[in-house]
Amino acid sequence: MNSKFRKVTAIGAVLAAFAGAAPIPAQTVSDNATPAASLDLPANLQIFGKVDPNVRKATAIVNDNVITGTDVDQRVALVTAANQLNLSAEDKDRLKLQILRSLIDETLQIQEAKNNDVKITPEQINQAFARVSSNFGRTPADMRTYLRSVGSSERSLKRQIEAELAWSGFLRRRVEPLANVGNEEVQGILDRMKASQGTEEYHLKEIYVSGSADRTQQAYTSLQQMIQEIQKGTKPFEYYAQYSEATTRGTQGDLGWVGSAQLGALPASLAEAARTMNVGQLAGPIEVPGGFSLLYLVDKRKVLEADPRDAKLSLKQISVKFAAGLTQADANARVAAFAKQLKEIHGCGAVAGAATAMGAEVVDNDAVKVRDLPAQLQEIMLKLQVGEATPAFGSQQDGVRALVLCGRDDPKGAVALPTVDQVRDQMEQQKVNRRAQQMLRDLRRDAVVEYR
Repeated sequence: MNSKFRKVTAIGAVLAAFAGAAPIPAQTVSDNATPAASLDLPANLQIFGKVDPNVRKATAIVNDNVITGTDVDQRVALVTAANQLNLSAEDKDRLKLQILRSLIDETLQIQEAKNNDVKITPEQINQAFARVSSNFGRTPADMRTYLRSVGSSERSLKRQIEAELAWSGFLRRRVEPLANVGNEEVQGILDRMKASQGTEEYHLKEIYVSGSADRTQQAYTSLQQMIQEIQKGTKPFEYYAQYSEATTRGTQGDLGWVGSAQLGALPASLAEAARTMNVGQLAGPIEVPGGFSLLYLVDKRKVLEADPRDAKLSLKQISVKFAAGLTQADANARVAAFAKQLKEIHGCGAVAGAATAMGAEVVDNDAVKVRDLPAQLQEIMLKLQVGEATPAFGSQQDGVRALVLCGRDDPKGAVALPTVDQVRDQMEQQKVNRRAQQMLRDLRRDAVVEYR
């Protein structure tokens, strides 16, 4: 069969910090249930000896393969630079532990691929490295220079590339041939889609932190701090998702698309929040059984119905920059003048003249979907008439800008059902991803890992 495995590209893994598979259900449970431990642990127990999980040197030996402190430091440098993170010492230590876990997984994936005669050649790795460099807008030589400049290395990135190629090659050989989906399964999906036509679906992300009786306030405060940092733009939601205690941590907290009927599988407090949130909104801390959650609504849509936010826009962006050293008062005056001049623009034909008078730059784009714009702009754009401009937005550092709507092609009619082959491909892909996660858990369980 054709390859159905959704391989995470190297560039995607770098920018996201860690490669993820398809979304899986959250660890949180419904309101009338409690998390099942099945370990028969005593309620009151005594710890013999002192354990501090944060005190650990970065070097590890995984089934005789060494991960050095340099390996960890260079990957931390790459992730930090790619995501433009400004980390505190505490955050950097936590990231190092997460990176170490990621490197252990990569080592296990490469080992398992080799054990199954999946060979990745240097030429394949070099070709992938060239593609990654191109995605960064650099030649391979420039990419090597960039990696060294941020404290990373070509070797560090190529190690990650090799792991991705090896694991996807292993899955193609050992897992995909067994991930078959029957006609009845496909037809069942299509029937459910028809039955749910017109109902809403929500693309959700979650961060879950457990909060037992003795650390309820600590968990609540921790999530409050996360919200503040995310809203300030200091760090993205996906950065904090790596500290989630939900099973979706490996997919950056992504719950995927959740239908109205499926919301019933979530705790009632999360389901209620999802129904009332706006796209791009962050809600929390929300109390759930066993702890608290943050919920982020990435997007929403109606099943098999055209969505106004799928409209394609023709836009002109008009922007002005501020001179270095401009005082806040002068910057505010410049923004006020810019906003006033925007109101005098009547139609896209007047943009060029207005830009010249303001000393502004103009950029055209004729194929932007409303849903691809920042959440703050989506509702504004849906309410604009052709020829009108958005309010000014931006910052003193980056300058201010506005979008002028030149045209809109609204989606028409109902959305067609996916084909049988499309549904089958997606279901097989999901089976492969679930099996991949199970196999990686088994490899972790059987590995001999010695920390130094």
